[in-house]
This record gives sequence, structure tokens and C-alpha cells, in this order.
Amino acid sequence: MPRKLSLAASTALLPFPPFGPTVMTLRIDRITKSYPNGVRALHNISLTITPGMFGLLGPNGAGKSSLMRTIATLQPPDGGSVHFRDIDVLREPERLRAQLGYLPQEFGLYPNMPADAILDHFATLKGVAGRGERRELVGQLLQQVNLYDVRSKSVGGYSGGMKQRLGIAIALVGRPQLLIVDEPTAGLDPTERNRFLNLLAEIGDEVVVILSTHIVEDVRELCSQMAIINRGEVVVQGAPQRILDEVRGRIWRRTVPRTHADRYKTEYQVISTRLAAGNTVLHVYAESDPGDGFVAVEPDLEDVYFHRLAAAAGGHVPAEA
Repeated sequence: MPRKLSLAASTALLPFPPFGPTVMTLRIDRITKSYPNGVRALHNISLTITPGMFGLLGPNGAGKSSLMRTIATLQPPDGGSVHFRDIDVLREPERLRAQLGYLPQEFGLYPNMPADAILDHFATLKGVAGRGERRELVGQLLQQVNLYDVRSKSVGGYSGGMKQRLGIAIALVGRPQLLIVDEPTAGLDPTERNRFLNLLAEIGDEVVVILSTHIVEDVRELCSQMAIINRGEVVVQGAPQRILDEVRGRIWRRTVPRTHADRYKTEYQVISTRLAAGNTVLHVYAESDPGDGFVAVEPDLEDVYFHRLAAAAGGHVPAEA
């Protein structure tokens, strides 16, 4: 279920305009993209995204970053259209950028500058002209991302999680109505990851937030809508609960000796494996009870994810399983 959190007091310092869900809809229609090296990154991607947290889940190389860069007007597609509110994104990129916050997978910071100076710089770029207004905005943002007490410290000494939170503050400088975050928790330790997800949950109540990730837990804990993308195509989309209902009663588990695992992979539709105490825990997809010691389990998004990826790969279990 999506994480439901009360808004921190500091969040209230940065209200977002109360636009209705229809007005705020992001519509992606039949987007395609291939690169000069022949790689087809996107193929007929169509999604409708309304306010709240939307999870875009897929393995590395699935096309997630290509889609995020296209929505963010950083690269043109070969075909298709993108609309946000009344904006034709591909024809009016400057209008979209005025309402966009974007935290890419990798971004650079000036390591010798303090956080408050960096945010002041970006506020200037966003057109906040008054020094007093910028100072107030910077202070509010630093409180919101819990960096106010280290605002004067050079960001080169920040941890990975602190840098990610500063990245979100930068993305929020213009009070965006569309926020895109690309693989934001990759490499974070559990404490920083949890802090960052809490921050996203607070922001996501008011604007359209797209969370692009390969980490199933991030989507399970945060998002009320989601899509799984693989090899540049959407393989499933909808509410997580509806997606789970589609495989309920079809996921089965058995623990076997590690040396027997390969035999089961040839006899059953194994969607994931993991080691536990020297044995292998198998999850298989089957329309009815496969017998042979398998027991039914309540599915989770990992089961859906691995099932869809295995089906797309012709029944082969993904390497990351």
C-alpha cells in the first residue's frame, strides 16, 4: 500500500497551487526513441499520469531514463506527443520547463560551495530577483529537506543522501507542478533512503511526481499508480493493488536444496530465486496448484515485476532475481 504520512510542519512553508487533477494530467502518447547506434530505447510508450506519486519501474537499461529525459525536454523523441496541462511539451518546451522540477540520476554540485549559496544561485536562475525573497525561499527549502543546520557547510563534505536531498531542494526552487526523480535512492544506505522516501511522500500529495526506479520497494511504499517498463515498452500499468490482484492465486513457493534449483527451472515457470540458509527459495507462476511441495503465497510487486520480466524474456528468469 502507498505510504501515508502526515506532512511535516516545514512542508507547509512551500504550498503548491491547488490545481485540479484533470488540469494537472500528464499525457504521454506513443513516444518512440532510437539512438544513432541503433538502440531502440522507447517504443510506443503511452501513459496518463495524474497528481500524486507515479512509479516507473524497470531494470537498468529498460528505457526509464530515456523517457524521463524526453518528458523533461532534454531530448526530442522520434515520434509521439507529450502534454502537461495545456502545454504541448514538444512544441513549447520553455513553458514546460517553467513548471518542471527534475532530479536526474547523476547531477553535479560545486563541492566548495555551501548549500545555501547553491540554492540562492538556482533561485536567481528561476527568476527570484529580490535578495530577501531568495533568502526566505532558500531557508524554507533547507528546512523542508532537513539541511538547514548544515546550510553553511561545503557540499563536498555531504553524504550521498544529503546530496540527494539538496538535489530535491534545487528541483523545488521554482515550486514545480511536475517533478521527475530518476533513480533517487540508488546507492543510499537504509537510513538515508527512508528519509528521502519520506520527503518524496510529503511532496507527492500536491503535484505530479514521477519516480523512476529499479527498486521495487520504492514503488510499493510510495506510489498509488505505477507502470513497469522493459526493453522500451510498457508491460503493465495501473494501481499496484489492481496489478497484484491479476496474479493473486498464481504465485507459488518452495524451498529446495541449492543443487536442485536448475532442475525446477526446467520444469516450472520460475520467476525468481533467492538463497536462504544455503537453500534456494523458488517462486513460480502457475494458473493452478503445481503440486510437488509448492505452497500458495500472497503476491507482492516483486512477484509481478519478475513475472512480467520473465514473460518478456521468453520465460527466462531475469539475472537480478
